Amino acid sequence: MDITLIASGNTSSFVFPALPEQISVRNTARYQSFDVISLGSVKVPKGMDIEEISWDGEFFGDKKQHEAIVRPDHYRKPIECVKILKDYMSNGTVLNLIVSDSFINQDVTISSFQATAYGAWGNIKYSISLEQRRTLEIYDTTEMNIAAFVPTIPRNGGNDSAGAGLGSGAGGNYTVKKGDTLWRIAKQHYGNPLKWPTIYDANAAVIEATAKRYRKRNSDHGHWIYPGTVLTIPAI
Repeated sequence: MDITLIASGNTSSFVFPALPEQISVRNTARYQSFDVISLGSVKVPKGMDIEEISWDGEFFGDKKQHEAIVRPDHYRKPIECVKILKDYMSNGTVLNLIVSDSFINQDVTISSFQATAYGAWGNIKYSISLEQRRTLEIYDTTEMNIAAFVPTIPRNGGNDSAGAGLGSGAGGNYTVKKGDTLWRIAKQHYGNPLKWPTIYDANAAVIEATAKRYRKRNSDHGHWIYPGTVLTIPAI
């Protein structure tokens, strides 16, 4: 068995020189709750959360590299292994994780990596977690086979605390509510959800900073936004 990480575009790869005792794969179903008078609370399946893969392992120093558990053809110095994995994580590199002789073969990013040096042999213990990579897909109205979005008349003549009215195109501020997406906000303010990059570009700093406060590596280009965030809506 091998554990291999291949960077997107085959720009680099990394094979773990020693195997962990076990690899954990966590799958969680998402549910939406409804209150039904005759039945009480009912939960309806709404797809799957992002899959998480994790394990604990060890990188062995020079004096331990000939241990039976170490793959000599894939051996690297522990400090080099740590640097490669930290660079993958800090750069948000999309990786193809392949665990040979198992069911694991998918695109991931490293969500957590911890390393601890110990003993006199230069060994480093580590813990790593990876999250399934999902692509944010955006379609135009032709691809979705629906009628073009028609701008609507603003509900009021100016901006309120939530921003401009539907389809006004006027600037202002908007406070993100639960369930909001940049797609939905762009539709509300511009009458055209395809204008969402305009809002992201104007608020990239605050969106990315907020995502990191919620322990995300980044917002995935505006995919992750959080209630209470105040966005600037540019006038167009």
